Amino acid sequence: MEPRAGVSKQDIREQIWDHMESQNLADFPRPVHHRIPNFKSNKTLLVPTPRLRTGLFNKITPPPGATKDILRKCATSQGVRNYSVPIGLDSRVLVDLVVVGSVAVSEKGWRIGKGEGYADLEYAMMVSMGAVSKETPVVTIVHDCQVVDIPEELLEEHDITVDYILTPTRVIATGCERPQPMGITWSKISREMMEKIPVLRSLRAREQQAGKDVTLQGEHQHLPEPGRQQAVPLSAGRRPPDTPGPEANSMEAARGSPPGEGAPLAADVYVGNLPRDARVSDLKRALRELGSVPLRLTWQGPRRRAFLRYPDSAAAQQAVSCLQGLRLGTDTLRVALARQQRDK
Repeated sequence: MEPRAGVSKQDIREQIWDHMESQNLADFPRPVHHRIPNFKSNKTLLVPTPRLRTGLFNKITPPPGATKDILRKCATSQGVRNYSVPIGLDSRVLVDLVVVGSVAVSEKGWRIGKGEGYADLEYAMMVSMGAVSKETPVVTIVHDCQVVDIPEELLEEHDITVDYILTPTRVIATGCERPQPMGITWSKISREMMEKIPVLRSLRAREQQAGKDVTLQGEHQHLPEPGRQQAVPLSAGRRPPDTPGPEANSMEAARGSPPGEGAPLAADVYVGNLPRDARVSDLKRALRELGSVPLRLTWQGPRRRAFLRYPDSAAAQQAVSCLQGLRLGTDTLRVALARQQRDK
């Protein structure tokens, strides 16, 4: 928008104010005339789910007319629970800028976190789902005293580096050319971490299907001895419990259909402790985000439960592992193989 020639400063002010008002570009306070305009930059804020317990990203969505107190709360873990929606692995989200915390950082771009590896893992997961690329800038915000010399030999292949450092007195462009991690280094992932982070299990299953090496830390130590058969779980091969009666509202999932004659026996997964106000669409969305879409979903909302049918017992067991710790609203769901739940 170019001001016309031969005009005064006030003419330009009025032109800008009129345009922002007519196009509804200005934010509170309104009208914008005789003010420095406030406006929203329309950038979506994605935050990692605290400790990655229920997914990777949450999209912050403050309520309309949110006060400053509510906006501050949105930046807390409680705010993430109350004012955000999860972003699943299939969301095809593209991240324009990554902001990470640091304990120490060097002007060369080397970074040290608090030692738990979550920032490195979050970045690697974003790479795996296609949310970031090597062109995506990484920024850290620190105090001046946190900018120190870090020996390069301390860096490992899974460590992320930063492109820009913001301090109270400087903006440092590191010019770092060290390649960022190309994805998850599965040999650094322990079984314990897999149990704590359900979305990791979904990503691993995807990469395994794609033919990638997904051997976990120490996993080679548990390979079966030559000539020795592995124990088969007692539930393997059992016929699943009967499908619930006519009171159930059966809904077909978007993918696949029940196996036909001669196919491996299907297996059901029990999902209980559903919130009283939960909808079947809430559960379907969560299943899609975790990559655990069943062949069929049988919804029994009034009884606060549902049954998920999978093609075989192995797929059902994988779904049970993936869905552990899943929450709808404030309630943690109970998930088990349907036969085991019936026995209880």
